[in-house]
Amino acid sequence: NVILARFRKSLFSSRLCRSFKPPRMRSREEVDATLQVAKLNPAELLPTVQCLSFSPQIDAGDYCLLQLEPELCHELEAGRSLVIRGEKNEHAVICSKDKTYDMKIADTSNMLLFIPSGETPEQLCADKATTNILHPEIAGFSNHFWELRRCRPKLKKLKRFLLENPYEGPDSEKERIDANSKYTTEDFLDLVQASEEEIMHQLKILKACQVQGYWRILDFDYEMKLLNHVTQLIYSESWLFSKVPLSLFILFLCTSYKKNKAYFEMNEEKVCRAIAQMLLQNAVKFNLSEFQEVWQQSVPEGMTTRLDQLKGLALVDRSSKPEIIFLLNVEDLPEDDNERFKHLFSIREKWTEADITPYIEDLCSEKQKIGTLLTKYARSSMQNGLKVYNSRRPIS
Repeated sequence: NVILARFRKSLFSSRLCRSFKPPRMRSREEVDATLQVAKLNPAELLPTVQCLSFSPQIDAGDYCLLQLEPELCHELEAGRSLVIRGEKNEHAVICSKDKTYDMKIADTSNMLLFIPSGETPEQLCADKATTNILHPEIAGFSNHFWELRRCRPKLKKLKRFLLENPYEGPDSEKERIDANSKYTTEDFLDLVQASEEEIMHQLKILKACQVQGYWRILDFDYEMKLLNHVTQLIYSESWLFSKVPLSLFILFLCTSYKKNKAYFEMNEEKVCRAIAQMLLQNAVKFNLSEFQEVWQQSVPEGMTTRLDQLKGLALVDRSSKPEIIFLLNVEDLPEDDNERFKHLFSIREKWTEADITPYIEDLCSEKQKIGTLLTKYARSSMQNGLKVYNSRRPIS
């Protein structure tokens, strides 16, 4: 596939390109003469020649190149869309249905030409016997492209939006008066830099629910009130926490229901975790042994509390005398890697891997592990025979 085009880089300014006159079509004799001057053997080349020329309507600003990995190419070929998301003060990301990619400009030393009617060597090989001359036009050019790199979705805004107007129940005075600060799925897709599947997954983690078409997060006091109401109903009817009849349960709560023989089970870990959060949010620090005693007394009878139920929610300080526990929710920590580690090391100078893991595992990408993050942002040492990690940078 011989491309006959010799242009100096200065010719690529849009002003000069617009001044180009329609090119004169080359004859076969001119092509052969050019090959002879270039000392190229026609027998070693495909018989079809493509002579490039600039389109009179060429403009460098009309096109933008994206470098796509095969998975994203398949998305487009299947008819699905990629969406660029970001407000004016945010760095743009591009999202497929289930993944988020950071967009960065990559410069190239070679000028890239856009030739819609050009043919590849594979296409030209389909008819090797034909000897002809093609005259495709250059529709645009660029010396850079957008490089896409898989990144974590930026989901912190999601909780912030939901906390603007937490749901306090249908009888709340606030619910009747305040109709603002409510968001639909479409609103979140416009405002949050994440794919639709990542947004829906995070809404599930935040225990958000839809009320009259709007996503809402339950006010914590209202959530505890509901939990207490549910457990009391289970007690009064002598149901098992592992086998609560859905139809009868709904009958007690609603005036109408559809008959359903399904059962549901109270999740012990989530119930214990919610009650622990209720106890801890009312105290800056809590004596660990006293907390464990009060916690066990507060959960429904038959459920057992364990400290491993509080991973990413509360932190135990065993170096203090007596040992203490305090609320530290991973959902409230900074989203940026540097800021996250800075915040954690300001709370505690040295961390064991077991203690810090629940607070950084959400920062890991598909190919990144906890050890890689710790190597990058912390240095290790031995303390009383145990490996601990402290900040690589001074904490002010």
